[in-house]
Amino acid sequence: MTTVVILAVLIGAVSGSRTLLAPAAVSWAAYGGWLDLSGSWLFFLGHPVSPWVFTAMAVAELVTDKLPSTPSRKRPFPFASRIVGGAIAGAAIGANAGVWNAGVWVVGLIAGGLGAVVGTLLGYAARRRMAAAFGRDWPAALIEDAVALTIALLVAAAA
Repeated sequence: MTTVVILAVLIGAVSGSRTLLAPAAVSWAAYGGWLDLSGSWLFFLGHPVSPWVFTAMAVAELVTDKLPSTPSRKRPFPFASRIVGGAIAGAAIGANAGVWNAGVWVVGLIAGGLGAVVGTLLGYAARRRMAAAFGRDWPAALIEDAVALTIALLVAAAA
């Protein structure tokens, strides 16, 4: 159970940094057979089309994140979207634990949502500091992308 919580918090933190990267990672893991979501309400993540759709949306997000017109992640809609993305990804980690009826997916859902809150706030602060150190935002944004992608891949592989 502890491993499920840790992985769910981490995948939630990824969503706090990049909203759609966490759902894309768990969707690829489900499609590839690393996560067993059959019999759960999250079965759609393992559908052959899902990882491609989530990946396309995640790539679009990575591009739009660099635009100066993109609103702050701490505004209500982007913040809520990150929590939902983290909660869904965390629930998938919990559902994979094989104890669907025992409600482990709920623990994953909550842990993923909380991880997204923490990831949103810490990611924002870290990116601001890095951007100030670099004198511009672009390198900080690329570092944030790389860290989020690395964590997402590690969590998906570990789950």
